[in-house]
Amino acid sequence: MDNYWKFWKNADKLFLLLAICFASLSILMITSISLKNGHLQPRDIAVQSIAYGLGFFSMILMILFDYRKFEDISKILYAASLCLLLTVYIPGLGLVSNGARSWINLRFTTIQPSELVKIPFTILMASYFSRRRDSLADLKGILLSALYAAPFILIVVKEDLGSAAVYCFIWVFMIFFAGIDKKIFARFSLLFFLSLPIAYRFMAAYQKKRIDAFLHPDDLSLPGNYHVWNSKVAIGSGGFYGKGLFAGTQKELDFLPVQKSDFIFSVITEELGFLGGLLVILLFALLLYRAAKVVYHAADLYGALLAIGFLGMFLFQSFENIAMTMGIMPVTGVTLPFISYGGSSVLSAMTALGLITSVGIRSRKTGL
Repeated sequence: MDNYWKFWKNADKLFLLLAICFASLSILMITSISLKNGHLQPRDIAVQSIAYGLGFFSMILMILFDYRKFEDISKILYAASLCLLLTVYIPGLGLVSNGARSWINLRFTTIQPSELVKIPFTILMASYFSRRRDSLADLKGILLSALYAAPFILIVVKEDLGSAAVYCFIWVFMIFFAGIDKKIFARFSLLFFLSLPIAYRFMAAYQKKRIDAFLHPDDLSLPGNYHVWNSKVAIGSGGFYGKGLFAGTQKELDFLPVQKSDFIFSVITEELGFLGGLLVILLFALLLYRAAKVVYHAADLYGALLAIGFLGMFLFQSFENIAMTMGIMPVTGVTLPFISYGGSSVLSAMTALGLITSVGIRSRKTGL
């Protein structure tokens, strides 16, 4: 009991408060979206509530678990994670949705492996960079780290461009803070951007359409642009204070697509206005700030890189999701962490938050 008290005493309570705020906002907005023509459809609310129940359990479990022990099982974790990603190709188990095979159908629910594997991927990259930091002084070391991460990205990119972008950003973000030579990083970045036209040729048809739509935002005949246009209408029509909770017309008339996940920020700003959107951004800014403090005070390089990886994940996902609702970034299907509907997304975000908290606790002189 004394040990549990030490954990609670040294934990950053703000992380728990932020998780509660995100959960409350998420379930509130899912309730609003589920209210159609005066009739409430409770299934989505129940699923999100259960997801958060499991998420809080996972968060507490990660806080109590010593993150350093993950290094001892890195090989097992690597193989298991790749196997989980490949399960979407098992006949009868993999589920195709919106042209992408990125879900597992368990009959009673669906799971998105690419969301869940973000956690072990970040753990594995933190372990890799902490053990091979000196190798990042030359191009060979960077390419070897890219090869280590490549199986995850290559499996995901074919079916889920958004998740692949998150994986890439986590790798880039971690390698930058792991101590890479900045000149080499600049050259590697230039090579990456020059290779984008080549990568475009190998994308799936639906992925190419999304890129084309982003490059030609005024062409409403392109898939996605009409949805983004309606998203911007919803955001703009909310004004400063919003139309009121449960009173969004773009949402109610189904002009907004994928309201529960991809475009949930548009629903928030339509109903709660600029103030509601600002609240969401401030919550994420506070989360990123506190995570950065954990990185700064981390007791070891592995813990710092672990927290950096999850910080990068939250930074990219929150920016990409909010920006795509405004037409600033292409529509990639990246969810808004904590707030978007989906058990896999919520569980992944809450687990990551628990691991950041775990690093923060064990970085203090507590003997834990």
